Amino acid sequence: MIDVLIIGSGGAGLASALTVKERGANVLVVGKSYPTASQTSMAQGGMNASLGNVTPDSIQSHIDDTIKSSHKLCNNQMVKQLCEDAPNSIKWLEKLGVPFDRTPKSKVAQRQLGGASSKRACYAQDYTGLKILHTLYDSCLKEGIEMLEEYFLLNLITEDSVVLGAIFLDIVTGEVKEIRAKNTIIATGGYAGVYKGFTTNSEGATGDGIASVLRAGGSVSDMEFVQFHPTALKSSATLISESARGEGGYLVNSKEERFIDELLPRDVVARAISAQIANGEEVFLDIRHLGEEKLLHLMPQEVHLCRLYENVDPIKELIPIKPVAHYSMGGIDVNNNLEVTGLKNCYAVGECSNAKIHGANRLGGNSLLEIISLGRLAGKNSVGGDCHRTKNNEQIYTNQLQENQEYIEGLFEEYPWERNFYEIQYELGSKFYKYAGVVRDNTELNNFLNELRVIKADIDNMGIGDKSRENNTNLVEFLQFKNSLEVGEVLLDSALVRDESRGAHYKRAFPNEDDKLYRVNSLYWIEDDVLQNRLVKVVD
Repeated sequence: MIDVLIIGSGGAGLASALTVKERGANVLVVGKSYPTASQTSMAQGGMNASLGNVTPDSIQSHIDDTIKSSHKLCNNQMVKQLCEDAPNSIKWLEKLGVPFDRTPKSKVAQRQLGGASSKRACYAQDYTGLKILHTLYDSCLKEGIEMLEEYFLLNLITEDSVVLGAIFLDIVTGEVKEIRAKNTIIATGGYAGVYKGFTTNSEGATGDGIASVLRAGGSVSDMEFVQFHPTALKSSATLISESARGEGGYLVNSKEERFIDELLPRDVVARAISAQIANGEEVFLDIRHLGEEKLLHLMPQEVHLCRLYENVDPIKELIPIKPVAHYSMGGIDVNNNLEVTGLKNCYAVGECSNAKIHGANRLGGNSLLEIISLGRLAGKNSVGGDCHRTKNNEQIYTNQLQENQEYIEGLFEEYPWERNFYEIQYELGSKFYKYAGVVRDNTELNNFLNELRVIKADIDNMGIGDKSRENNTNLVEFLQFKNSLEVGEVLLDSALVRDESRGAHYKRAFPNEDDKLYRVNSLYWIEDDVLQNRLVKVVD
């Protein structure tokens, strides 16, 4: 019997796995793709920790910046724990071998990101997430941690709200398999992929783990809060790291006029850029004044991406940019031990999880910190926590495996599918960006929500054209599309319910924060096949 099953092989999953292994338990990591393809590799700018290596800093300042950025929707206790653990998390990564940049005195180098009161983000050029991820992966291989790649999560196995493991599609063989475990950690990443064509996220960021929790009877929360990164390349939506602004880059309009303090929180900067675009201006990132030597030393990836995807040389030219969906603040609702609300023996961590750290707007540099610090916490708690069961879970029979096998088998039958889900997917991505983007309107949200629910109800008229059993990308993409509909419905409904503007959620008809009515977390779950919700008051 596996002690801990970890679903997701990005930074949060691998940090959890190493901690489980350190504590002497056996662990299995299962991922939809290979670990090095995870979203963690896209995090470029840095990882926050109040080391004070470059400018004066304190843990309390880090806490204050995080709470301020959250717009009072965070759990102060969890924020305090995260920020206090940050220096230890950097030491842990250094011990594993992460090659952070160094100061002339050989201390870990730090740069300033948006919303921070000092230079706090530890970095490795502009490849910070990639180098952390590769180091974690190498460490897992050294420790002999077992991994299964190309396994798509279909559903959690549950009995009386106790999670007994999960059911997967083996993408390579096309078989449906179940894996039982004493405890399960979900680390499947975020859901900004619903903004298809308008996101920095990979194709796989479709909220698979979040959808599986909803179907299993667990809860999700604060799904209306999606962070839009201010600087993505205009043509391709490829991320240009906040490090470009942290190192002194400017934001300018078509007249080459600066119009915003570049280091304000991301929600403020993204709205300012959107306002310029709405007024007919183009917006550019200007890093020419930083000089070729500095750019190639500190931001070689940004230079390469601009040349590759925009045909622009940022050493000599302005970089055309726009805000796009980047990070999911909401997700699977968890308590302070990272246990999933409504489910037992189940934890969630990373971008798929809502540990109430980011609130309405994530502080730049806190996402990498979260996956390491809380990843280690999830690993620790999954080994030390109580297991809820009355007998060996391998002896508990559920018919879920058979049901999942029959569903997948049904997709291979020769039905004349009436609708092409690919066309719908791209159309929905554009509409999410337009109607649930940087600026929102209730009428538009309501109309779009009704449209999405019609599409969701018509899912039986959609399917796959490729009937091959092995390595069927068409099948995986259809399953991801279904998950994005479930996640997207909650996103739109929660955005409609919140009649205020707070952080990344901005409504033109309700431009102010309303602490009296909406200093709350929006909780969603499914009961009798109907989506339910309630607003839960934030406790200081």
